[in-house]
Parts: sequence; structure tokens; C-alpha cells
Amino acid sequence: MDYEQVLECLQNEPRTWLVTGVAGFIGSNLLERLLILNQKVVGLDNFATGHSRNLEQIHAAVTPEQWTKFRFIEGDIRDLSTCRSSCAGVEYVLHQAALGSVPRSLEDPVNTNSANIDGFLNMLVASRDAGVKRFVYAASSSTYGDHPDLPKVEDRIGRPLSPYAVTKYVNELYADVFARAYGVESVGLRYFNIFGKRQDPNGAYAAVIPKWIAAMIHGEPVYINGDGETSRDFCYIDNAVQANLLAATVNNQDAVNQVYNIAVGERTSLNQLFDYLRSNLAMRFPHLENLKPVYREHRPGDVRHSLADIGKAKRLLNYSPSHRIREGLHEAMDWYVGFCKGEGAKNR
Repeated sequence: MDYEQVLECLQNEPRTWLVTGVAGFIGSNLLERLLILNQKVVGLDNFATGHSRNLEQIHAAVTPEQWTKFRFIEGDIRDLSTCRSSCAGVEYVLHQAALGSVPRSLEDPVNTNSANIDGFLNMLVASRDAGVKRFVYAASSSTYGDHPDLPKVEDRIGRPLSPYAVTKYVNELYADVFARAYGVESVGLRYFNIFGKRQDPNGAYAAVIPKWIAAMIHGEPVYINGDGETSRDFCYIDNAVQANLLAATVNNQDAVNQVYNIAVGERTSLNQLFDYLRSNLAMRFPHLENLKPVYREHRPGDVRHSLADIGKAKRLLNYSPSHRIREGLHEAMDWYVGFCKGEGAKNR
């Protein structure tokens, strides 16, 4: 089935889902889409990186009846009993909970390992014991490490460049073992630089797009690590949501127990990204017309270039990204601006 058929099918036959990390960026967008589709959703989060305001925004965006289909559990995936209670009665798990960020993992590898490996294993065990139909999990493009080839193809990876990358690769290994040893059906989605609404601009580990937008709006320096020719395959959040729902419901058994690149298949340099954001914001904020970035040293653990081959996801999942980078920025910009001028400004 293509994505539109999946959406129609879900509306006609509601399912029960668990979204871990539900108060985070990707998790909250998954929750919003599922509730709009009238699905029953259990959400798990410990608010380590997620925010209650994300859940409040969704509460305001859906109907009262749709909101009644959501049950929230505040808890930690590092606690197996919490994972078990969250998985009870669930058909599909969308596992997004993790401690993200390469720099965070270099500063604190122990907690990164605990959340991303111990927590992941707990979720696999709980899903196995609850008999869930499909376990879809957030993998990462960081798994490609120092492999030089572009575009990145799923079966060719290099050595990890950070503890975070190690944890995401171990997730794939565990999922593969649970498929072969216990019959747990899983799909891993190697996200490439996802961006969109509810992506937090604040904090030391903020992703580049919301961080730069916030800096531009507030007249602060925009720092580029290296010469600005570092490139990424930026992927709008709606594409990631699509991939999760396709992965959870795909009937083709050849598509199951696989990992997929989730991206657009286009490379954008940091210099290009800076220009896109400045031009997008300049009409609203005239002080940006002559803004120039501040270049500084390359950041340890970062790969130089990243570009995905999405042919496998297209072929086996019927994945078809709906937004390229400029379309995604255009759609998300009102949210970014509103957040940075409003609630986000209070936290700066």
C-alpha cells in the first residue's frame, strides 16, 4: 500500500500504538498524526529531553474525542516494569525514546549508553513478551561513521565516530537478534537530520536548524563549525512520520526486519542552509539582510558529508518523501518563529 492507502486503512480500522519519547520532537508529531487518524495511543516519556508543552499543543490541535484515545505514562525506558506496563495491549510500538546528540554522548557516554542500549533492550523484551505485531525504532545515520561513500547505502557502514553512533548500531544488532531468536518483527529507520515543528531551539544540544533560527531572530551570532561546506540530507518531520506508519503496517515480509534510510536523497551544505534560513526570515526581520555567519573549528565526532540513498525504502516500504528542505522550512517556519518569539524566548 502507498501512504494514502495506509492512512485510509487506519481510519477505517483503528489500532493501538505505543509511542516512546512521546513528548519529544518526533514522538509528539507521531502522536498528533495518530490521534488525527482516530487511533488509540499510549505515550511514554520521562521528560529528559521532551516537554509537556508539546503534549499541550497536541491537546489543543485535536478534538476532545480524539484526545480521550491517548493515555500518557510518565516513566523511564531504563525501568523494565515500566516498559512492560506500557506495552500491555499494544499492537505497534514506535520507539523514539533516546538520548540524542553526538556532543552529548561524547561528554556523557554512560548515560547515553544506559538510555539508548539498556532502555532499547528493555523495550524489545517488553514488546516480545506482550506479543506486539511490529516494533519500529529510531535508528540513525550516525551508524555510517567514517564510511566515505556517498550516497549512504544501508548495507555499507564504517566505524562509529561517537558513543551515540555506537548505541544506535547496537540497537540494530539487538533488533536483528530478537527477530531471529524470538520472532520479534522490527523495522529500523535511519533518520537523516529530521527537522520541523516542536524541534527545540534551546539547550546545548539543539539541532542546527532551530538553533540558527533562534539565533537569527534574537540577533545572536550564527556559528558554523568548519568551512560551511559540510553537508547534510535534511528531512522534514512529515517524511519521518510517513516512514513510521509505512514501516509499522507494511505487509511484505521482505520489508520486515530491515533498516532503512529515511531522508530526501538531497545534500545541502551548511552555507546553503544559512542562506535558505536568512532569506526565509529576512522579510520578517530586516536586521538579517546583511547577516553573515561566524566560522569556527570543526566539531569532533561529526561526519563531513551525509547523503542518503532512499531507494530501498521506496522499493520495500513505498516511502515517498512529501517535502524537500525548502518546502519543509516554509511549512515549519511559522512554528519556529512563534516559538522563538514567545515561549521559547522565556527560556533563553
